[in-house]
Amino acid sequence: MYLYHFGIRELPFTLTPNTSYFFGLPTHNEAMQVLVTALKTGEGFIKVTGEVGTGKTLICRKLLNELPEHFVTAYIPNPLLSPTELRRAVANELGVELSAECDQQEFTQRIQERLIAIHQSQQSAVLIIDEAQALPTESIEALRLMTNLETESRKLLQVVLFGQPELDEKLALPELRQLRQRITFSYSLSLMDADQVFQYVRHRVSVAGYRGGDLFSRRCCELLFQASGGTPRVVNVLSHKALMLAFGEGKSVVEPEHIAVASADTEAAKTVSHQWWQTAAMKWATAAVSIVFICVVAGLVIMEKSA
Repeated sequence: MYLYHFGIRELPFTLTPNTSYFFGLPTHNEAMQVLVTALKTGEGFIKVTGEVGTGKTLICRKLLNELPEHFVTAYIPNPLLSPTELRRAVANELGVELSAECDQQEFTQRIQERLIAIHQSQQSAVLIIDEAQALPTESIEALRLMTNLETESRKLLQVVLFGQPELDEKLALPELRQLRQRITFSYSLSLMDADQVFQYVRHRVSVAGYRGGDLFSRRCCELLFQASGGTPRVVNVLSHKALMLAFGEGKSVVEPEHIAVASADTEAAKTVSHQWWQTAAMKWATAAVSIVFICVVAGLVIMEKSA
């Protein structure tokens, strides 16, 4: 594709959560600080929420990669599980074997034995659940019961929930108030501003191997911001398409019109114009139509009164 043309070794704007491209946006750094601090202090439940495409899974993967060695982690990436399925998934992640007819009592006993062994070896067990808004209500209650296991001084199992804002709506249900009260640390991811989009795009093309001047100008990044609303995933989609367009025209850098065309071709983006006079013309045209409409209505009213 465009790799050789732009002198880069890999695609810089893929949608997979590759931690080597972690940029360290202020909101991502703050989320990481909250997570690490909460886990080190032994908190039971920790929650991170954000809109679709804001980088939750990337932060989740980075946390898994960078937790100190004394943490034993269990990771559930797809939590659309019944209580029984969730218990088995957690047991499997922690290396606990359950019988085929395992019930709640057997699960609790075996998990407790494993968690106590982890605690006695001076380690801490952490359960990390991505896309937690997909957890059924009854499975969330089963999750709460897991965290009842504790010593006199700390919880034997800490839980980190990553989810979309719908997770907050689900936790607001009356039947889940006990779990909601146990969430001691919570963080909500914010979107990028125009300058952060510029720095973000520059960082990703640099990691991919680009060594020239700015491949995306500030004007291009302003348009990326307008079209994406500052959502990293949408910025990636638009940037990839813009590079394809620039490559197709033999251009050495991305130009504003490439962003405009990419935005029109992307359902998740707002269509933007790369020339100010086009936007102004559309506004004037809209205003003119409104004025004509008002004049017509006024004329009809006058004619009616005259009649």
